[in-house]
Amino acid sequence: MNRPTISVPSVTTGGIMAYLLSTWRNTYAIFWKETKTYFTSPMAYIIGGVFLAITGYLFVSSISVAFPEASIRGWLDPSTTVFVLWAPAITMRLLAEEQKLGTLELLMTSPIRDYEIVLGKFAAVMAILVATLALTLFYTLLLVMYGDPDFGPILTGYLGIILFGGASLSIGLLASSLTSNQVVAAIVSFGTLLLMLLTNQAADITSGLAAQVLEGVSLSGHFDDFSRGILDTNNVVYYLSVMAFFLFLTIRNIESRRWR
Repeated sequence: MNRPTISVPSVTTGGIMAYLLSTWRNTYAIFWKETKTYFTSPMAYIIGGVFLAITGYLFVSSISVAFPEASIRGWLDPSTTVFVLWAPAITMRLLAEEQKLGTLELLMTSPIRDYEIVLGKFAAVMAILVATLALTLFYTLLLVMYGDPDFGPILTGYLGIILFGGASLSIGLLASSLTSNQVVAAIVSFGTLLLMLLTNQAADITSGLAAQVLEGVSLSGHFDDFSRGILDTNNVVYYLSVMAFFLFLTIRNIESRRWR
């Protein structure tokens, strides 16, 4: 007796490579467009300059005490608060402006997939974040010239601030996808970041399961180990999970526009 067979469509290696190549090209096209838009306008320079001015002041203040410490913690720890304003300012126009001008609908009807739009825009703001943080290496150079810093906390500190910044930017990107008004997007992003930043303080005045939950979702609570030179994979996974979660919500929100 012959057994019935089920035919399964075969996926060739060539098909997979073509799909990945198409995804890369589309994502890179969005990334390059957004990057050029930022660096050909005064926005990136103004926001980056303000960030450097604040961190520069914090750095000078940290080394101006009686017994200064040869580390970057003096400006690194307070800079997490700066991201509450910096991230919304960078991300508020990414999708809100596209919706206001009607160009998002054009992108959605093009061969570019929704997740490629989101990933391309996220990669662009991450590039701006890394470029801005690269300029702060001047502070580390000064520490090397005039002190004897421990490079372990410096490396983990920069890794932590990049992850923290990436999580903040993913939240801002979601807020930008929810409205066509850039000011509203900035306010929603600011409120969400401030709430996730203050949960660590709320955990200190509570106890039990509530304190554990508040500490677990806190953006700042997972950053402390990085600034102290401790590389905990749990903290890395937390920030990557936050990025993945909010980028996923952004993609789903854009996809839902097709049914409105």
